[in-house]
Amino acid sequence: MSASRSMRAVRITGHGGPEVLETVEVPVPVPEAGEVLVRVGAAALNNTDLWTREGAYGRPGDPEAKSGWRGPVAFPRIQGADVAGRVEAVGTGVERSLVGRRVVVDPAIYDTDETDANPVGLMGSERDGGYAQFVTAPAERVHDVTESPLTDDQLATLPTAYGTALGMIERGRLRKGETTLVSGASGGVGVALVQIARARGARVLAVSSGAKTDAVREAGAHEVVDRAGDLAGQLRAAAPDGIDVALDVVAGELVEQGLPLLREGGRWVVAGALGGYDVSFDVRRLYLHNARLVGSSMHTPAHFALLMDMARRGEIRPVVAATFPLDRAAQAQEELARRGHVGKIVMHPWAQ
Repeated sequence: MSASRSMRAVRITGHGGPEVLETVEVPVPVPEAGEVLVRVGAAALNNTDLWTREGAYGRPGDPEAKSGWRGPVAFPRIQGADVAGRVEAVGTGVERSLVGRRVVVDPAIYDTDETDANPVGLMGSERDGGYAQFVTAPAERVHDVTESPLTDDQLATLPTAYGTALGMIERGRLRKGETTLVSGASGGVGVALVQIARARGARVLAVSSGAKTDAVREAGAHEVVDRAGDLAGQLRAAAPDGIDVALDVVAGELVEQGLPLLREGGRWVVAGALGGYDVSFDVRRLYLHNARLVGSSMHTPAHFALLMDMARRGEIRPVVAATFPLDRAAQAQEELARRGHVGKIVMHPWAQ
């Protein structure tokens, strides 16, 4: 256990703008039975941090309601879903051999104990997260990556962005040789989609802003189209035979424009709504072409285990766009919201 009984953390006291983020001294959490205490080496930012802080998830029947990821947030809440670090201590029932091991935390709270369970909660929303010097997590959600060649910063980028990407790719059943469309390709999930889809042997057609074209292509995209231009026309020119799988974190008008471009039996997988959640499209484009519209929320435990295997082997190379100290969390979130970067933003809870 840490010699200090207190730690620095950043939490929100209610929904709102960056001003609701506060840096505080709080007690170091004590791992309960079946849990571990992780000394946070790096914590990555996600859009979920912004939307949880803003209360932007809505509720069934009331899309404008202030809500966390899956319902009301119990304030104050320490934010942060993505953590890489080392095990500092363990609760009862957990092997002490984990102490000192380098780990990545699966931030999902699942509906069952099965390997194909669905996430129904998230660290940083439904339980305290990694915007802190220490965080607790269930031992079965802590993955030993001691042998990984990736840095802590790179490992911290994996849980939400790469977990979401891998979940989309698995649910979309992307196969070698297929053509895939990746929207929002310069963001954290977008870069992850490009990298993993390319590694799967797919032809990757990415949508991004013109200024980020080179960076997205460097991440692995075969072709990049400018979202500011005639999007449907560019996509038809780049994929004249159609698209097998769309991996979409934008939604909005892109769904209406893109669905007619799916090939027979194509799959459109949605895991975000950066372009708007209120979508209209011609439903005939689905049933007349045996297409599927698939919702994908993060990953399953099996997906995450596969991702950790990739991390141990160094098969993915996350892009870290910028780093911030923990006490500049508000500035880091503002930088994330501006979307001027390519890759992921990471915070360090200890003085560098």
